[in-house]
Amino acid sequence: MLGAIIGDIVGSVYEWNNIKTKDFPLFRDDCFFTDDTVMTVATADALMNGGKKDDFIDAYKKWGRLYPDAGYGGRFSNWINSDDRKPYNSWGNGSAMRVSPCAWIMDCGFYARTGCWPSNSWDAVTTSAAVTHNHPEGIKGAQATAAAIFLCRFYAEGHAFDYSEPWSIDQLKNEVRTLIQENLGYDLSQTLDEIRPSYRFDESCQGSVPQAIIAFLESTDFEDAIRNAISLGGDSDTIAAITGSIAEAAYGIPQWIKDKAWTYLDEPLRDVCCRWYQFLKKSA
Repeated sequence: MLGAIIGDIVGSVYEWNNIKTKDFPLFRDDCFFTDDTVMTVATADALMNGGKKDDFIDAYKKWGRLYPDAGYGGRFSNWINSDDRKPYNSWGNGSAMRVSPCAWIMDCGFYARTGCWPSNSWDAVTTSAAVTHNHPEGIKGAQATAAAIFLCRFYAEGHAFDYSEPWSIDQLKNEVRTLIQENLGYDLSQTLDEIRPSYRFDESCQGSVPQAIIAFLESTDFEDAIRNAISLGGDSDTIAAITGSIAEAAYGIPQWIKDKAWTYLDEPLRDVCCRWYQFLKKSA
C-alpha cells in the first residue's frame, strides 16, 4: 500500500506539469497526497472492516467526505456526496490506483501449494472496483494491477516456500507480462521510449494501467520504477501510484523513502497505515 502512496506523493506536482525525464528531485517541498492516497487508505480500511461490498462503499464515501478537496473526478465526487450506493459504470483508473491493499491479503502460500489463485481475496479485488467502476475496463484495470502485485509478492516471498523454485527478477517480469497479456488482454509490448514522446493525459484504465505496468517492467529498483512512471507524463500521480504499488511488492521500499513519505501524511491517514500493517502481520 505504501508504494502506491509514495507514487502519488511524488507524482502530485507533475500531474498538470508533466516532465519527460527521469532526472528530477524525488520529493519536493510542495509535494502532497491526493485522492489516490485517500482512496488507497479507504480500501485498506474497508478490508479491515470485513471487505464486503458495503464495507467498500462505506469506506469510499467516508474517506472521500473527510478529504473533499483531494482531487476526485467529477462523477466520483458526485457519488461520494450522494446517498446513491450504486456504481456508475466508470472505466477510470481510480479502480487501479486504490486496489493495492486487496493484493496484499491474497495467500501466497496457497498459490505455492496448489497453483491456484486464492478466490476469496481475488473476489475482493473485483468488488473494490465494481462498487463504482463496474465497467469491464474499470474492473480489468484493478485486476491487472492486483495480479502484478500478487505475482511480485510471490516472487519476493517464494523463497520461503518449499513448493516452488525461487524466481529471478527477470523471470518474475516475464510471468507478469505473460499473465496480463494472455489473461487480461493488455498490450505490454511497447517500451517507455516508444510511449513517452506522444503520451498525454489519459484517465482511463486502458490508457494508463498498461503504461504503469511497463514502467515497472523496465525498472531496476523501487525508486527507478517511480522515476519511469513520472517520466511518461500524463496522469502522473496515478500512474506512479499504480507502478509504485507493484514495485513495492517486487523490490521493497528503501527506508529513507518510507520515512520521507510519512512526513506528507496527516494523522488519520497514518493511523490507518499503521493499523493496516499490523493487520497484515496478524493475518500472516
